[in-house]
Amino acid sequence: MVSRTAQLDTSIEIVTPENIAFQYRVAGPFRRLPAYLIDLVVRIAICIVVSIVLMLIFGLAGFWGMGLGLGLVAWFLLSWFYGGMFEAFWNGQTPGKRMMQIRVLSVDGQPINAMQAVLRNVLRAVDAQPLIFYQLGLVAATMNDRFARLGDLACGTMVVIEQPSWLRGMVRVNEPGAIALAGQMPAGFQAGRSLARALAAYVSRRQYVPPGRRTEIARHLGEPLRRKFDLPRGTNLDHLLCGLYHRTFITDRNDEPDIRTGSPFQEATIEA
Repeated sequence: MVSRTAQLDTSIEIVTPENIAFQYRVAGPFRRLPAYLIDLVVRIAICIVVSIVLMLIFGLAGFWGMGLGLGLVAWFLLSWFYGGMFEAFWNGQTPGKRMMQIRVLSVDGQPINAMQAVLRNVLRAVDAQPLIFYQLGLVAATMNDRFARLGDLACGTMVVIEQPSWLRGMVRVNEPGAIALAGQMPAGFQAGRSLARALAAYVSRRQYVPPGRRTEIARHLGEPLRRKFDLPRGTNLDHLLCGLYHRTFITDRNDEPDIRTGSPFQEATIEA
């Protein structure tokens, strides 16, 4: 996704190719430090439990040293790959980041890939210098407006604050025209995250907008989508956006309408 970005204070605005602007609040060091400490405690707890279990298992056979050695191997793996694995499979979050409601994204607002997740955590060893006090990472963070440490700069990532309530519940789409248009979408259609967020924002607020104004607002996103799906010129663009919302969040997901809460970055989000 090619995007234009602009930043004001600690908020960054990302404009998608669909001309949709999203704002994120960049997480600073004092928001990230508690997340790091939580993850450190989790790693230590896991390592202690694993080491005790291994020492008991091998100790029964008289190989206490082997159990201890494998415990050290477990600590090595947790130290280098804990963050990368969680961020790769948990959509940019570790347990600590999830508790502190922050998330790692690429600088264009897209989810990070596995390479970015692993590499930014491996490069934490550089940020931690000298010793383990992270002075190098803190200096790097103070020299850019996204508070990005060296690992983030190298991988093209940033840490943002999760919006706590992007969408509360689902909106039922009852217009027959919208339902009919939802059925005309290609079988393999999946909405990307930026499009899904735009559809959710539009449908959740359209009830407060007069019909004439709905058409005007819907034209900005609906007209490119109408051309993309090769629909006739007279297509009701308001119904088109409602139909895509219905297809994305209700038909394809087959979720109950009262259980979809939280942020578009959660695992239930449709990804392109």
